[in-house]
Amino acid sequence: MAKKKKKDSGGGTANWMNTFADLMNLLLCFFVLLFSMSSVDADKFEALVQSLEHSFSILPQGGSSIGDGQMVAAGVNQLQLLDQYYMEASNSKSKEEGEDNEKEEDNPEEALKQEMTEAGLKESEEMAEQIEKMLEEQRIGEQVEVDSNAQFVRITLNGALLFDSGQSQIREDALPLVDKLSLILENYDSSLIDIEGHTDNVPISNEQYENNDVLSAYRAFAVKNYVLGKTALEAGKINATGCGEYNPVADNGTPEGRARNRRVEIKIYNSYNSN
Repeated sequence: MAKKKKKDSGGGTANWMNTFADLMNLLLCFFVLLFSMSSVDADKFEALVQSLEHSFSILPQGGSSIGDGQMVAAGVNQLQLLDQYYMEASNSKSKEEGEDNEKEEDNPEEALKQEMTEAGLKESEEMAEQIEKMLEEQRIGEQVEVDSNAQFVRITLNGALLFDSGQSQIREDALPLVDKLSLILENYDSSLIDIEGHTDNVPISNEQYENNDVLSAYRAFAVKNYVLGKTALEAGKINATGCGEYNPVADNGTPEGRARNRRVEIKIYNSYNSN
């Protein structure tokens, strides 16, 4: 009769220890996977790698020894490190958000200024649309240019339409144009209006005007006085300024550029800039 082989009862680790170690490894892999999907700070990641090498006794020569309970302690240690990392990352993010909110709270004037700029731009754009529509109705849309910004709507008239060369008296054939513009301006009696005269850089050559500054000022006042005579607008709401040759919109080196620079600009300010 054959003898039964006796079971080996010595050596090895308890079965529950193997199961627990496997569980810790699975948890460690799970958290490492979460870590790899997040944003990684290079310095903190390097510190974590070094800690893992130390905890698992990973040596450059490849040798390692893990005694009973060492795997469990190492797994718990790595979980603590991961928990600390995410806590620091969360605190850093909260701090950055707090600083951004603090900046907004510390600059209420900037926020108000930006809000008023956006509102002013929107109002100017609406005014420009209304003015362009009225210009078309008056059949003078092709004789003027209209643009706008956050402060005003600008109507630009070519100087050759209004004045003879070197003169500041409005041409007789330009009066119907100024009449129609006056009717449009009358719709904005609560707005500030600037009328600016501009010239090219060719020196004036007559005895009536000392220079281009004086000529441009006389032209601006000629338009202002005519508009006041045709409307019920308040004189205090309309300013006239001579800008001379100092704000060109084109190259004074060409005849076409000089013609564009000889102009009159009428600026109608929106409600945010009329106080």
